[in-house]
Amino acid sequence: MTRATRPPASIKPSAGRVLKPSRLHSNAIVYFDAVRRHGSIREAARKLNMASSAVNRQILKLEQDIGLPLFERLPGGVRLTAAGETFARHSILVLQDAERFAAEINQLIGVHAGHVAVAAAEGICTSVMPAVIAALKARAPRITVSLRRTESLAIAEAVMSGDADLGVGFDLLPPPGLRRVFAAEFAVGAIMKSDHALAARTTVSLSACLEYPLILPEGMISLNQLLAPAFLRLNVTPVASVSSNSIEAIRAMVEMGLGIGLQTNFGLDESLASGRMVHVPIDAGGPIISTIAAFTRGQRTLPPPVDLFLELLTTELQHRQAIAPRDAMPKEQRPAR
Repeated sequence: MTRATRPPASIKPSAGRVLKPSRLHSNAIVYFDAVRRHGSIREAARKLNMASSAVNRQILKLEQDIGLPLFERLPGGVRLTAAGETFARHSILVLQDAERFAAEINQLIGVHAGHVAVAAAEGICTSVMPAVIAALKARAPRITVSLRRTESLAIAEAVMSGDADLGVGFDLLPPPGLRRVFAAEFAVGAIMKSDHALAARTTVSLSACLEYPLILPEGMISLNQLLAPAFLRLNVTPVASVSSNSIEAIRAMVEMGLGIGLQTNFGLDESLASGRMVHVPIDAGGPIISTIAAFTRGQRTLPPPVDLFLELLTTELQHRQAIAPRDAMPKEQRPAR
C-alpha cells in the first residue's frame, strides 16, 4: 500500500507572501510582450531594467524556437510580423491567465493582491474612478491600479491588445472579441455658467443652445457621433465658437463664460457642486442618452482583483444613475411620482 506523502515544508504558504504572475511562465513571453507594447527593444529593456542586448538575445532565441521572425526590424524600432501578430494573441492570453491564477492563489492564502489596468474616457477618469479606487483600497489595499485616460473610440484597442484589463467609455459597441460587462445610461445636457440665461430651465432644446456660442468636442470624442443625428434632424451644422478634444478644457472655458458646452455631467463634479456651473438636460423630442459601458476580452475569466474593481465600478455607476434628475432619464426608466 502506497502512503500519501506530505508536501515539503518549504512549499507551505507564508503569511503575506504574494505570488507574482511573472513566476508562472517563460521570461521570453514577458520580453516579447514588452517589445510588442513599446515597439522598441531599447525602450522595452529600459522598462524591464535590463540590457538591450539581453532582451534582444531572448527575442532572437524565441524566433529561432518558433522558426519565423516575430518582429520586422526598422530604423526607428520594431513592428510585428504576421507570425508576431499570431504569437501576440497567444502571449496576451498566457500573461492574463497567469495573472488570474496568481490572484486566485493569493486569495486562497489570504492575500488580496494583484493589479488592475483600466483604460477610461477622460470624464470617467476624473468623476468616477477616484471613488472606485478609494473603495478598492479600503477593501484590498495591496491591489495596485493603473488608470490611463483614453479616447472612448480607442478603448477597445487597449483592451484587445492587453494593455488594459477593463475598458470604460461612452457609447461603445463591443467589437468582435470584446464582451460588455456593464452599462448605465446618462443624459447629455448643456453645461453653462450658473447665471446664464438658460440656466434656470429643467430641460433645454438644441435650438435654444444654438443661439449662443458653442464650445464643442472634436477629434475622437464619441459625443460627436451621439449629437450628429439630433443636429441632422434640425437640418443644422453646428459651428463651434471654440472646439477642443479635452473635456477638462471645455469645462474651464464654460466656467469663464465663453459659451455653452454639450456633454454628460461626468468630469464636472466639483464645478456643479460649487454652483459655478449647471448641467441642463437636452430635450430633442426626448433626452439624448449617452451609455457608459465597461468591456473586457470576450473569452477571459476575470482575475479576482479585476472582478472586485468591476463590482465597485458597477456600484458607483448605479448610484449615479439612481440620483440622476428625473427629466434626464428615458421615459421607461422614470420612477412614478
